[in-house]
Amino acid sequence: MDDLFDLDAVGQAEAVRAGEVSPRELAEAAIARIEAHDGEINAVVHRRFERALAEIDGLAGDAPFLGVPTLVKDLGWSMAGEPYRAGSRVLDGVEVAQDGYGLAKLRAAGFVVLGRTNTPEFGTAITTEPRAFGPTRNPYDVRYSPGGSSGGSAAAVASGMVPVAAGGDGGGSIRIPASLCGLVGLKPSRGRVSYGPSTGEAWAGFSVSGMLCRTVRDSAATLDVIAGTMPGDPYGAPAWPRSLAREVGADPGRLRIGFLSEHPGHPGETDPELTAAVTRAAGLLEALGHDVEPGGPGALGEGDFALHFGTVVAAHVAADLEDIGRWRGKPVDLDEVEERNRILGATGRGLSAVDYVASRDWIDGFRRRMAAWWESFDLLLTPSLGVAPFPLGWLPSGDVSMARGRTNRAVAFSSPVNATGQPAISLPLHRTAEGMPVGVQLVAAAGREDLLIRIASQIEAAVPFAHTAIRPATSH
Repeated sequence: MDDLFDLDAVGQAEAVRAGEVSPRELAEAAIARIEAHDGEINAVVHRRFERALAEIDGLAGDAPFLGVPTLVKDLGWSMAGEPYRAGSRVLDGVEVAQDGYGLAKLRAAGFVVLGRTNTPEFGTAITTEPRAFGPTRNPYDVRYSPGGSSGGSAAAVASGMVPVAAGGDGGGSIRIPASLCGLVGLKPSRGRVSYGPSTGEAWAGFSVSGMLCRTVRDSAATLDVIAGTMPGDPYGAPAWPRSLAREVGADPGRLRIGFLSEHPGHPGETDPELTAAVTRAAGLLEALGHDVEPGGPGALGEGDFALHFGTVVAAHVAADLEDIGRWRGKPVDLDEVEERNRILGATGRGLSAVDYVASRDWIDGFRRRMAAWWESFDLLLTPSLGVAPFPLGWLPSGDVSMARGRTNRAVAFSSPVNATGQPAISLPLHRTAEGMPVGVQLVAAAGREDLLIRIASQIEAAVPFAHTAIRPATSH
């Protein structure tokens, strides 16, 4: 079974269809791996093993991922009859009444959902260390953070508990954990995956659901099954000419690619490991026949971005706290939540409707200024994460200014792409001197996940990623 668990999700599904393993055997093996490794990693905060095993017999025999085990982030992925905590104790006692569309599509595709994964409280941190459930640890070195906010899902995939896991990305929350855990992390275009039926959009459309994977073909095939605009959605992404799975291995053509090895808003402050990662990736792309040159959209360096992005997030956190109070029948006191969310909640409650709309309008203009660059270029290459891999505890509690500054640096390359709604993918192309993963990000024009899959699979073929699961390690 260890050999089977070194297969990606597509490979496991093929093994089931070939009769090499049954769906129940796959699920039971995944459960055994969770029980063996999660005590050290702390990725899975809610286990539903018995229910999952009972659901296997009801799966459609022709489902594309029949019997493949998975986990879903405990934020954004509504699951009927299961707890929903979003990394916080203020939601204790809350259960979801119906599956979200994304979860229903995962199940229809044959995935066996074994549980829910750890996330920072309300998904507002770049590390997964919620007070309610404790820190998730990076399988490459358990002293390090797996990132956030999809850190539990990323750690579970990297350690081989499951081949893929569901996450979400509101400011880098798929790409950051993918970078830190050596995974492929694709953030889809805005509107690509429905948040319905209970929600129209999250964080003004900044946030989108997606999957953490070890291979490009899994990123393509899993997005194929969860994508799609549903009735009543506020918007949708443009349809692709064909399935993403068919783009794996397809010739991307000769592309014009710009690259940034440092952030235009923070010149001279980039860690050498990030510079090395981007420089290496740029050289690889050039060797593959693409036109690669330094530079990127000027709008990326605009200093007001963090203010307006933060205003929108603070307003939505405050609104979410009001919703939670209604769900549980008791208003949320700000003292009940972590310091970071206490500040966001208080800030959001102090904003006027005019403040919120003004920031939304500024972001609309920023989106247009960013998009103009892609009229002349096909892709932008940057670090996935604006800082080097960091240990648990790197975001200090009690020092608000330091935590905010470190967070803003970390998301400097990722959060603008959430504001614009463009797709972006993190690829595991570098290791630090200590052996920790560092990802690079490729950003395409809105709706062009197909181009990202083509170029990512071309890179993967040239420099194969480490596809096998790693075993948790305390040191290198």
